[in-house]
Amino acid sequence: MRDMGATSPQHVAIIMDGNGRWARMRGMPRTLGHKAGLEAVRRVVRCAGDCGITTLTLYAFSSENWARPPQEVRELMALLRLFIRKDLAELEANGIHVKILGRRDNLQADIKRLVQEAEDRTKHNDRLTLNVAFNYGGRDEIARAVDVLIRQRLAEPAKLGHGVTPEEISNVLDTRGQSDPDLVIRTSGEKRLSNFLTWQCAYSEFVFQDVYWPDYDETHLRDAIAEYMDRDRRFGGLSAVEKADIAL
Repeated sequence: MRDMGATSPQHVAIIMDGNGRWARMRGMPRTLGHKAGLEAVRRVVRCAGDCGITTLTLYAFSSENWARPPQEVRELMALLRLFIRKDLAELEANGIHVKILGRRDNLQADIKRLVQEAEDRTKHNDRLTLNVAFNYGGRDEIARAVDVLIRQRLAEPAKLGHGVTPEEISNVLDTRGQSDPDLVIRTSGEKRLSNFLTWQCAYSEFVFQDVYWPDYDETHLRDAIAEYMDRDRRFGGLSAVEKADIAL
């Protein structure tokens, strides 16, 4: 068996896609697809550490998802409440640090409180960081980061006129202090980023899998990691083979 610990991706981000189509194929309402998708979330979180992952980012609700039918939006909000209330004790006990990415100012008050509770109760855990991207959009995140940098510059006139560095932007993103994703997975066969971690995915590897999210399990995750491990990441430089050729 391949050694997963030495070269496996440390940060894996997943676009969890296909809940609605999974339900439609079974003649079910979309809301039942989202409930089944929550079970897949639990499976993947439980096995992530065994796959060598230290940071797992899940795209749960985008800033564009507000355009969905009101009943579906209410169901998705209810699932977030359920996940935090039902699973928080297990996440806390298993050493998982929960962090919510995304805009919070337009969330309902009780959801804001639950989000803060989840982060506060697990902030000292270090076995696995679980980022839940909720009410999240990559462009919105960058816009919010730029707004922070503008206010910082205005507060420190000496810095006015100095260029902004990529590091400064990274340090005010929702993922500040974390490494960028090594691997981005999208399920359901779709092949697009959908405004997910727009800044952070500059050098990520992408794996697209033809499985609807409610059916996702450890086998699918390990398959994606195996595909990632077979790739040669260059980051704009040379591959190991190319370096060897030059040395010769």
